[in-house]
Amino acid sequence: MTPVEIRNMNNEELIKLLEEKKRTLMNLRFQNAMGELRDFSLIQKTKRDIARIKTILRERELGIRR
Repeated sequence: MTPVEIRNMNNEELIKLLEEKKRTLMNLRFQNAMGELRDFSLIQKTKRDIARIKTILRERELGIRR
């Protein structure tokens, strides 16, 4: 997801998306541990999405706009 797409969502949607991404990351880690994961870059991409979402939520909390 791009930062522009994330910024266009409201806080409730972002919180739901964050929970979904966290569950996805957990599942990817389990797949990796079991040797079933084929595309290892998915872990990194999911972590980046989580970081983007958290950053935008924090910016909104602090009232910071770019």
